[in-house]
Amino acid sequence: MFKVNKLTDYATVVLISIARTHVVRSSQHISEKTGIPLPTVAKLMKSLNKAGLVNSQRGAAGGYTLGRVPTKITLADVIQAVEGPIALTACADTSDEHCSIESVCPVQGRWNRVNSAVRAALAEVTLADMVADMNTFGIVPPAAQPPVVMAE
Repeated sequence: MFKVNKLTDYATVVLISIARTHVVRSSQHISEKTGIPLPTVAKLMKSLNKAGLVNSQRGAAGGYTLGRVPTKITLADVIQAVEGPIALTACADTSDEHCSIESVCPVQGRWNRVNSAVRAALAEVTLADMVADMNTFGIVPPAAQPPVVMAE
């Protein structure tokens, strides 16, 4: 089974959460709203900031905002920010790993076509698409939700 790691999944959740509110959010606030542990959110924010997917703001009203508009952040960007280059095998051009049978392998370099197709497919799905999909399933953005009235 090919799947992204848990940190990449969490990074996607964090970015969707930020994109849905359009406000500066602290790591603590993001952790509380997403249920992702604070140390994990802090680690993710460093990677996402380094990749330019979020911007950090210091100070009392500091926190994180998106580094680009949601239509310009792709799933490929998120995966690369958290996991590094997208490569399905060690012999792909984009892989930092080396294979022990590389010199005699009959499929060496043949995976590049598959890697390119996977990368292209992931580059077609944007953060905006992910947010829109949530709205399709009836998950209302926080700003659009009616205020909660507590019974006395």
